[in-house]
Amino acid sequence: EENSPYSLIRLLKKQKEAQEMEKALAEKYKAFQERMKFIADQWRDLHAKRAQLKAYVERCGGTIQEREELRIQALEINSKQREEKMKTDGELLRAKMELEALRKKQRKLCKRVQKYFIFKEYLEDVVKVSQFEDISEVTSWCKLLVRTQKDLLQSQQGHKQLTEQGKVLLEQHRAEKEAEMLQYKNELVQFKLRFDQAQSGIPLWEAHWADIQNKTSEKTRKLWTIKLAIHNLF
Repeated sequence: EENSPYSLIRLLKKQKEAQEMEKALAEKYKAFQERMKFIADQWRDLHAKRAQLKAYVERCGGTIQEREELRIQALEINSKQREEKMKTDGELLRAKMELEALRKKQRKLCKRVQKYFIFKEYLEDVVKVSQFEDISEVTSWCKLLVRTQKDLLQSQQGHKQLTEQGKVLLEQHRAEKEAEMLQYKNELVQFKLRFDQAQSGIPLWEAHWADIQNKTSEKTRKLWTIKLAIHNLF
């Protein structure tokens, strides 16, 4: 089973998945770095505005109303900073979780690839000692074998189904013929009973026929006697 076409194809599939996962992880990490840079720039801008506001207050002094307006503006900036920080912390947490999930998936795929790595070495050895030019030709040939095996299995299953159907039909035909034979046997028994009854009546009919013949002979003799008597009279 270690050298089966399924394992070879599975190896290439897992390698492709690992490559795609590495690419996705790199893109995700790049997006994470860009987001971190954007957040850092926002923090610098907010701190700069806050410092400018503080310097302006210290430099200008101003009226009580102006100071109150500046204080409210400073509170708004602080509130915005807190909101941005909470939003940033949430985004950072989600990004870290996504990166960790991608890393786990990548490690899992790498383990699977390592598990089937022996088949890659096997493919390379096959290419060296065979007429195949590269591994892709070997895998194409393996895929063809898999399809052929699948078609053969389906054909065997179809043949098995036809065989089972034939057995069922044969059993039905046998049962029907057995029922017909049983009916013929019963009819034969009835015919034999009637024949035996007919044979048992033959001696009776023969005796009756002999009695009829005797009576006929006696009547014939009497008739001849009467004829002779009449003839003698005349």
